[in-house]
Amino acid sequence: MSFSTCSPVLALHGCVACNQPLAAEAGLRILRSGGNAADAAVAVAACMNVTEPCSTGVGGDCFCLFYDAANEKVHGVNGSGRASSLQSLSMLKELGYSPNNPIPDRHALNITIPGAVAGWIDTVNKHGSGKLSVGDILQPAIDLAENGFPVAPITAHFWDLGSGDLKDPHNLHGDEMLLNGNAPKAGEIMTMPHLARTLKTIAEHGKAGFYEGRIAEAIVECVTSHSGVMTMEDLKDHVSTYDEPIKTSYHGYDIWEIPPNGQGITALMALNILEGYDFSSIEHNSTNYLHLLVEAMHLSFADTTWYCSDPSKVDVPINELLSKDYAAKRRALIKQGSTASQYSKGSPTSGNDTVYFCTADIHGNACSFINSNFMGFGTALVPKGCGFTLHNRGASFSLNPSHPNVIAAGKRPYHTIIPGMATIATSGDLYAAFGVMGGYMQPQGHVQVLLNMIDYGMDPQEALNKPRFCIGTGYGSAGAVSLEEGVSPEVIRQLADMGHKTKGPITGYNRALFGRGQIIVHHQRNNGGHVWWAGSDNRGDGQAIGY
Repeated sequence: MSFSTCSPVLALHGCVACNQPLAAEAGLRILRSGGNAADAAVAVAACMNVTEPCSTGVGGDCFCLFYDAANEKVHGVNGSGRASSLQSLSMLKELGYSPNNPIPDRHALNITIPGAVAGWIDTVNKHGSGKLSVGDILQPAIDLAENGFPVAPITAHFWDLGSGDLKDPHNLHGDEMLLNGNAPKAGEIMTMPHLARTLKTIAEHGKAGFYEGRIAEAIVECVTSHSGVMTMEDLKDHVSTYDEPIKTSYHGYDIWEIPPNGQGITALMALNILEGYDFSSIEHNSTNYLHLLVEAMHLSFADTTWYCSDPSKVDVPINELLSKDYAAKRRALIKQGSTASQYSKGSPTSGNDTVYFCTADIHGNACSFINSNFMGFGTALVPKGCGFTLHNRGASFSLNPSHPNVIAAGKRPYHTIIPGMATIATSGDLYAAFGVMGGYMQPQGHVQVLLNMIDYGMDPQEALNKPRFCIGTGYGSAGAVSLEEGVSPEVIRQLADMGHKTKGPITGYNRALFGRGQIIVHHQRNNGGHVWWAGSDNRGDGQAIGY
């Protein structure tokens, strides 16, 4: 057995794994108060909005996978928003935007309806314990926002990176997210009174408190005053959907993802390709190992960056893409030595700032949850008196009129954020809640941590700590293969000799490219109880905790 830099956290009753210890403690508090894994996840989501607003918040979107131990079933909640009813390709064309002249990333035209608040409340209403109100669940976040919290070091670094957009004189209310006009430094106490007021309104009035009234008016005013499009009706009409998760089998486990418009299908396609290999004879992070995974990911992205879109608007051939015959044809391409990039049908742009976390409770339930602003602070535009930024998820739409993911009114864009879940194929028992955040890194991270555990027997903490690769920059699936420090320089050289365009080893804060993940693994006790094994990524500020 090899050892990671720290041990996994083991717990009997429940646990939380996330990037921010204060948020993890809030989730654990909800579990101790009688809440279940879904209740705890929403409490963590709200606290992450306070403690890491450079990555997440009520101005963004969310997705959830919930494992219900009572019926051994995985359920999905799609909390992503749609383009405004006023949005259209023809309007953008008149403004001069095209595939060759895309909308600037931070422009208000990229603001889709923020789906997070509806996603939170629908998760609680559909899967929560019923013992706690939304107000109870949001109270820890309200307390942190009102009373203040010390800013964590890695968060402080990325808060500072995004502070220039908050300070832009055109961003009239960006100072609501700053401390004395600047990003807070590590250890400084940050209070967020405007965000506290927003959370209180949601606690008191539910979805109507966000999608109608004062907050909705401030959102529409912010969007339209910065040349974007959105109406009060767009916000009022927003709904989450309870999507049926998609899955594939891999070496005795069923791996579950949110269906398109999420990109989780990319990970499932890659796993289907890799299932045809015997990794017992392949050294972990060796040249052959990394070559196979990189090619499998290239081929999977080549399809999903074309096909992945809003299935309520276009046909997405999910069954075909996930068929074992389709995977066999892709394995044949790898065997032939074909260049995977030649099969690319085109890709949208992407971002790499998100929070992923997972929770588990005494009843055996688990929640895999992800929430994002998209690119850092998103647009960095702050609705007056609200204390949060609006995301820029619409930047993932295509402006190519023949692309399935072309922008259109009422359409959800290709979505990078994906929670993961795994069950034991023969029994349906929970195996793990897992995720790795960060744009196009996410399905790549899912595949790498799963193989670390399933094929190489690593515990969740060790699986997260192992060096990773990332195809592209996190903002797109094309480009060089970046390799993290810890991958042998000789392996990097050999990959280059094989024709891979390589970068690395990547060190320091630049390791954020490889995402930050969390994992909770379930072990059944002989008496019917549970032992939870949890890990939290050493690339972030967080930790796993349990009781």
